[in-house]
Amino acid sequence: MEEKSSHLLVLYASQTGNAMDAAERVGREAERGGCPSVQVLPIDRFDASCLPDQEIVIFVVSTTGQGDIPDSMKVFWRFLLQRNLSNQWLEGLHYAVFGLGDSGYQKYNFTAKKLDKRLSDLGAKPLIEKGLGDDQHPSGYEGALDPWLLSLWKMLNTVHPNILPRVSDIMDPSKRSLDHAKIEVIYHSSDKMQPDHLTAYDLESSEVVIESACSMSPAQFHYHDKKPQYLLHMITNQRLTNVDHSRDVRHFEFEASSNVIDYQVGDVLEILPSQNPAAVDAFIQRCNLDPNCYITVKARDTEKQSVYKSIKSLVRPIKLKNFVELTMDVASASPRRYFFEVMSFYATAEYEKERLQYFASPEGMDDLYQYNQRERRTVVEVLEDFPSVQMPFEWLVQLVPPLKTRAFSISSSPSVHPNQVHLTVSIVSWTTPFKRKRHGLCSSWLAGLDPFKRSVHIPAWVTRGSLPPPPPSLPLILIGPGTGCAPFRAFVEERALQNLTRSTSPILFFFGCRNQSVDFLYKNFWLAQAQDDGVLSADKGGGFFVAFSRDQPQKIYVQHKMKEESKRIWSLLSSGAAIYIAGSSTKMPADVTSTLEEIIAVENGMSKESAARWLRLLEKAGKFFIEAWS
Repeated sequence: MEEKSSHLLVLYASQTGNAMDAAERVGREAERGGCPSVQVLPIDRFDASCLPDQEIVIFVVSTTGQGDIPDSMKVFWRFLLQRNLSNQWLEGLHYAVFGLGDSGYQKYNFTAKKLDKRLSDLGAKPLIEKGLGDDQHPSGYEGALDPWLLSLWKMLNTVHPNILPRVSDIMDPSKRSLDHAKIEVIYHSSDKMQPDHLTAYDLESSEVVIESACSMSPAQFHYHDKKPQYLLHMITNQRLTNVDHSRDVRHFEFEASSNVIDYQVGDVLEILPSQNPAAVDAFIQRCNLDPNCYITVKARDTEKQSVYKSIKSLVRPIKLKNFVELTMDVASASPRRYFFEVMSFYATAEYEKERLQYFASPEGMDDLYQYNQRERRTVVEVLEDFPSVQMPFEWLVQLVPPLKTRAFSISSSPSVHPNQVHLTVSIVSWTTPFKRKRHGLCSSWLAGLDPFKRSVHIPAWVTRGSLPPPPPSLPLILIGPGTGCAPFRAFVEERALQNLTRSTSPILFFFGCRNQSVDFLYKNFWLAQAQDDGVLSADKGGGFFVAFSRDQPQKIYVQHKMKEESKRIWSLLSSGAAIYIAGSSTKMPADVTSTLEEIIAVENGMSKESAARWLRLLEKAGKFFIEAWS
């Protein structure tokens, strides 16, 4: 028992990399506290049937989409849900759960909450109350992780005093040390490269370079497939809002450069954006790197450092500059706190070292937020602020935020637009408290592309979204204000085509924008479908309802229009309609859901609590869907 309880297992389930970062911090602090045996593993590398053999397990799990568990956790979770597992199956296990989520979404930290309950139901004992990290917190998930970890170490030291013999060292900055980076960079001389490594940057070699870079990235899980499913080129770049309007929303159309694009309505297109070449060059120059040397990147010790997947032998060396521009977000993402801690070990100027150590400490968290997250300082900007720091490239590869794909709801029907995919994208820009102008990396890059110059290949993947394609016979209630109309443009296009050859069920569509004259997205398309025999027309039992929030003194939102059509909504629901909601994750989904509960309660003569249960049953029946984005 003594030997068993000295082992600490940390399992993480990550979709974008944050849970992995948090899990690695748990592992680092446990090692600093003298834990004899610490193992940090992605949850899909652990056999769930072995859980009863463990005595202490820390779970770090993220929530994706609308309360979904990460892909890497699905097998593990299915095993835990088996009915033959008794309520004593995990009787000897002590556990702790930390979740990463976004309180802007209705099912906030759903994965952590479900996991915590299931472990308890199976007989496991929680060491402390589950921790819930929130992206909406000024310091992100670390705002909750700091106090949660402090409580965890205190409790562990009480329950298992032999597991952390130096627990006081965890919070002592003077006890911090720096081990080797977890990855290794191997440099190759360009004159020794085979000719096929030096091919022109054509379509085929683009795929090879992207596949190699993504395969070597420590954050491989960001890429569904290492090789892009499609290399797209833009054929239309159309502004939908008025030129003089502050908000810039674009309609983009793409074609595949080679193969046919395979997708269905409701799907999502993920795009790997290109970074500003000037920013990439500035990063390479600041770090004294050779942009033209060839490299391969691999785990330093794949047995010990099992966080990173081993690199397949087919990976080819690529230029360092290509690796940076395809995998390391040097120009838009802010580095995490551990980046500052590692920087402090390489600072030669005493003032810089002290400032970096302060930023890396719990006491400096608020000031770090003001300096880093609130200003959205980039890696390049941070490095330039600390000129004495010269970090090895291995650490930079490990710690620079990975360049992530950006996901967009597809706004076209493949039946109507064969071998094309359309997107409706708001071009993101804002000003920081210190008056720095910031731009969304992917949206701004797309907005700047010229469809008449087809030399730019856009790496893209099609994934399933939260909105399954409805059959023609299913009545629909669609609520999509702003760019939330994107997937419903695809739905309406598809049903309009189906309506030409068969009978289709009616659609009620509620759309909202600020002003009729400036941001009425796809106005002519919706109005055409609402007239004559269009699928949104009254003749077809449908309807199109628009809320212009700023065209009158009192703001009007889609919820107000829904209440005006309360009887029609309930009539359609009574005939078996499905509800689809898409748009901003801030307040809209919760407000619309609350309005639906009010309508159901009033029209059906029931309490709002009963109406809420009615909606939950509709969701379980596969007829209530929400897709929201921040």
